[in-house]
Amino acid sequence: MSCVLQPDNVLHAAPLYRVVYELVGTVLPCWLSYVIAGLVIMVILVNAVLLGAAVFVWSERRLIGRFHNRIGPNRWGPFGMFQPFADLLKLLFKEDLTPGNADRIAFAIAPIVMLAPVILMLAVVPFARHTALADLNVGVLYVLAVTSLTAVAILMAGWSSNNRYAMFGAARGVAVLISYEVPVVLCLLGVVMLAGSMSLGDIVEAQTVPFLLVQPLAFFVFLAGTSAELNRTPFDVAEAESELVAGYHIEYSGVKFALIQAAEFGAVLTTSAVAVTLFLGGWAGPASDYLGSLWFLLKVAALAFMFIWVRATFPRLRIDQLMGLAWKFLLPLSMINLFATTLEVYFLRDAQGVLTPNDLWIMAGINMALAVTCIVLFGNLIREKTSRQPSAVSLKSLMADG
Repeated sequence: MSCVLQPDNVLHAAPLYRVVYELVGTVLPCWLSYVIAGLVIMVILVNAVLLGAAVFVWSERRLIGRFHNRIGPNRWGPFGMFQPFADLLKLLFKEDLTPGNADRIAFAIAPIVMLAPVILMLAVVPFARHTALADLNVGVLYVLAVTSLTAVAILMAGWSSNNRYAMFGAARGVAVLISYEVPVVLCLLGVVMLAGSMSLGDIVEAQTVPFLLVQPLAFFVFLAGTSAELNRTPFDVAEAESELVAGYHIEYSGVKFALIQAAEFGAVLTTSAVAVTLFLGGWAGPASDYLGSLWFLLKVAALAFMFIWVRATFPRLRIDQLMGLAWKFLLPLSMINLFATTLEVYFLRDAQGVLTPNDLWIMAGINMALAVTCIVLFGNLIREKTSRQPSAVSLKSLMADG
């Protein structure tokens, strides 16, 4: 018995799936090979996310220790490398508590829903040429749709816990996600216009000049917006310990808490992978036909290091500063970038709608100057509006109350 995927099959474009399917199909029926190949792919994705999250947790704790002039984890294994596994073992043996009046079904499902987008995003990310598990022609739209599940998971976790502090944290988290999703979507429209496609593979192929240079303003908005959506410092108001105890997951413990943490830390790596694909040329580099995966992983590691650096450097924002940054700073920047990119593509593309490398370099020069000007201008404006300066009326009222 031999099973072969035909070229007209949608899964034929996924080399890993095709190899597993045809290998299993030599001994099993074709319908069963479909199921087993899918299960193998799911196991690979889940373990890749969990292992990547463990590596990132160790790296972050060690690096932040260096940034803060501390040692960091150093007991379990050489350089503390086994610390994530020790933490996981501890959480596995911890009692899994559920509040008495909680919605038990929603409470149990929320961590799984939170981890699902992290895994699903990896399905469309090409680690090298023709290596994406699913090369969708709407890859960018798929990523945006999948990440929206995080808001649902956060709301489920806060509401089902039957805890007012968890609900406050969930409300803050959902408000931040919705607010920052708007500028992120607008900044990605410029990338789609340049590539002429929403396929992540086509976007990588279109980067004869890295879109980091052609779309610097979009790159800045994307990183700032996704940092807020990932609940990373300085945007982690949803977990402000001094105000909300621990945010929407205050009632979670044991394995459920481990899944939430794995989703948060694993999302940093998947977001870095998406950013590398959209702005840093993906697998492009010297000898990319042979070392494409290596270049991709090195770029992902560089972006993950940047996320850690930002966390170790900046203090947490107030909630009014956080929302003002989205609506008064990032949203105008994304709209300016979209307007400028629209004009540039309209005037520079040829009759076939193609942008040459020279066109991209011209756009890079214009957009870099535009990015610096806009960030400085709007940065000064937002600083004046969000700085805490009590008015004379408020000072008089405070003195009267005293």
